[in-house]
Amino acid sequence: MDRSQKAESVASLNAVFNEVGVVVITRNLGMTVAQSTALRGKIREAGASYKVAKNRLAKLAIKDTAYEGLGEMLTGPTAIAASLDPVAAAKAVVDFAKTTDKIEIVGGSMGSQVLNAEGVKALASMPSLDELRAKLIGLVQAPATKIAQLSTAPAAKLARVFGAYAKAA
Repeated sequence: MDRSQKAESVASLNAVFNEVGVVVITRNLGMTVAQSTALRGKIREAGASYKVAKNRLAKLAIKDTAYEGLGEMLTGPTAIAASLDPVAAAKAVVDFAKTTDKIEIVGGSMGSQVLNAEGVKALASMPSLDELRAKLIGLVQAPATKIAQLSTAPAAKLARVFGAYAKAA
């Protein structure tokens, strides 16, 4: 890698660190190409990105970002998973880590809040942004549905009473 490629790599990583909501650092413990491809596919489906980067370049890229606290985690064969959704990258990596022992979750960060491996796993157990939106819409819709049911119920009861009187007469 020549100097211009390194500068390009640092600039692209820095752009990622300035845009994302969460970063998860993983350590590759001898994953096969098939496992790595499966992990990348799973992360891509979750709307996140996964990049193997040189630690020295990643440390340069996190300078002057909210993720500066991750510098000490960048040792050994590491990779960076990142997403705008604060849960997506963590959830995808933790789910994949359950299927193999070839990947280790080192830690991560939500902005300036540095998380250890347990913190990343706790973050992964939270509902995603889309799930929270669906729950919120359901909560907002439920009262409106109940009001509509309550407003039509008395009219239906009256109609049944009138129908009963009509049959009786």
